[in-house]
Order: sequence, then C-alpha cells, then structure tokens
Amino acid sequence: MEDPEGVETVLEGSNTIFVKGIDKEKVGQYAAEIRSKRGPEPYKGKGIKYADETIRRKVGKTGKK
Repeated sequence: MEDPEGVETVLEGSNTIFVKGIDKEKVGQYAAEIRSKRGPEPYKGKGIKYADETIRRKVGKTGKK
C-alpha cells in the first residue's frame, strides 16, 4: 500500500506498524484501511488490530468423542 500524502508509516520490529501524521483524521482513516485488509478474528485472535484494542474471543468447537 502507498502511504497517502501527509501520513507516514514506520515498521517497529516484525509485527508493529506505527502510523504517523499531522492530520488526525487522515491517520485514523489510513489505519482503518490497513486494519480492514486482515481484521482480527474472534477464534484465534489473529489479524491486524490496534495496540489498545481488546478482542472478544469465542470458544471453538469441542472435539468429537
């Protein structure tokens, strides 16, 4: 993805993305676009999520006896 004008992304390590910019609305919109590519899923918690976001986990199916 190309960074929009006025917004900068910085990779910290292998799994942290910082989105920086002057315009708070553009930064939030771009962060939402990044998150929409692979949103967090409720069973394993995988996907892209915000740093302060908590994901409600669901219980999976039980094994067949």
